[in-house]
Amino acid sequence: MTMTMTVSVLDLSFYALAVLILFLTPGPVWIALLARAMSGGFQAAWPLALGVSFGDAVWPILAILGVSWLVNEIDGIMALLRFSATLIFLIMGALLIFKAERSFGENSQLTRPGIGAGFAAGVFVILGNPKAILFYMGVLPSFFDLDDITFLDIVAIVVVSVVTPLFGNLTLAVFVNKIRSVLNSSKAVVRINKVSGLSLILVGLAIPFV
Repeated sequence: MTMTMTVSVLDLSFYALAVLILFLTPGPVWIALLARAMSGGFQAAWPLALGVSFGDAVWPILAILGVSWLVNEIDGIMALLRFSATLIFLIMGALLIFKAERSFGENSQLTRPGIGAGFAAGVFVILGNPKAILFYMGVLPSFFDLDDITFLDIVAIVVVSVVTPLFGNLTLAVFVNKIRSVLNSSKAVVRINKVSGLSLILVGLAIPFV
């Protein structure tokens, strides 16, 4: 790989916009971040956001190194990924609605105190996030010519992949921290869980068509 760049600022800008849309779509990371922010405030949420960033660096690297080529070449793999993602989102959404009265802080695996626990939770959430897997393996290759990719291109793509959602996750954590007393009311918890569950179901239903 040469030390020059082949991707343009415009390419990176469009890609950053796509990553931002990915962040704005409700998913497991949102639920995990809400859980920690509600239970321990910003101090508990920022390590999870950093853990998520680790996964946001891993997935684009894997896609660039050829996993996306494997997915595109083997018939049925992408369809299987989409089906699995749809099923996971539908189940998660249904469980959220079914257990709408449950407080965000009741999931001990996500809300365990400590920086290390928060970081680890973020890593596991993003590495197992079907939304991220589908995006980086299926969408990222459409933004760039991976046959002519250079080292600096990879660095730029990974930086965009990490910084964009990290800024969004930290902003969300600050916002939740400021209004956590309001969100902790039983009515607010039920309402948020139901809206989040419905959003996850809608995302799941939309995946086969995107």
